[in-house]
Amino acid sequence: MSQVIPLIRPFAVGCLLAGLIGCGSNFGFPGVYRINVEQGNVVTEEMVEQLRPGLNRRQVRYIMGTPLIEDSFHEDRWDYRYMLRNGNEMLSETQLTLWFEGDELLRVEGPDAPNWDEPQSEESESEAPEAS
Repeated sequence: MSQVIPLIRPFAVGCLLAGLIGCGSNFGFPGVYRINVEQGNVVTEEMVEQLRPGLNRRQVRYIMGTPLIEDSFHEDRWDYRYMLRNGNEMLSETQLTLWFEGDELLRVEGPDAPNWDEPQSEESESEAPEAS
C-alpha cells in the first residue's frame, strides 16, 4: 500500500495540470489548424450605395437584409455588424448603424457610411470631357 501512494501523487498533479491547460487556456496545441469564423451581416459597397434618406424600413431590410441587432429599447436604430476571426485573433471588424425617424431612414453611421452631403449627378459622371 505504501508503494501506491507515491505513484498517485504525480498522476493526480499531471491530471490537474492537463485539465487546467485544456479547459481555460489560450495556448492551444501547436500545429492545429484554426478555421476563419464569420459572424454578423456581410455589407457590400453596392448595398450601401443603394441607401437613400427617406427609404422606409421595408425597403432598407430588402437592400441590407435583417439587421444583426434590433434593440427593443432603441427601435429607431439598426446595427449591421460583421466580424472575421481566426481563433482569438480578430482579422476584420466593421459596423454600420442605420437611424430611422418613424418609418423613414434618417442617417447612416460607420466607416463605410455613404456621404449624402455631396450632391452626385449621374449625368455629370456619365459625360466625359471631349479631347480636341
